[in-house]
Amino acid sequence: MTTPWQGSVDTTRLGAGKTISVLMPVYNEERTLETIVQRVAAVDLHGLDKELILVDDASRDASLALARRVAENPPEGITRVIVDHHERNRGKGAAVRTAIGHMTGDFAVIQDADLEYAPEDLPELLLPLLDGRADAVFGSRFLGGPHRVLYFWHYMA
Repeated sequence: MTTPWQGSVDTTRLGAGKTISVLMPVYNEERTLETIVQRVAAVDLHGLDKELILVDDASRDASLALARRVAENPPEGITRVIVDHHERNRGKGAAVRTAIGHMTGDFAVIQDADLEYAPEDLPELLLPLLDGRADAVFGSRFLGGPHRVLYFWHYMA
């Protein structure tokens, strides 16, 4: 895989030996959960192993049962699946915090279960972390591509 950042450098194994924790808050997502899990499993994240952490936030549909099925039979491309749930709805932030408590990966990404964000965008998002150009990367659907943030201390000078 080549990217605008790397030119012709092969980045397919940049993440070898490392793990990404995919934190997935789930709330009434029985219609989309299997699809998003398959899409996460299918995307190549520069050789990173994928740990999927599903946190059901007191869904009223079959989301929790589906999540447990995924954990029992993880799709190829996902090395580990953890499922947790809340007895009462506490919101997306609480679901993310619960997921963080279970993560063991070197990196983490929040992937909503409702198909709002495309997991196919993750390789480009992760590249600056893997090649050492960034300590943190934030995705935005509004910016339209990679942007470098001003260094705070340079701005203050």
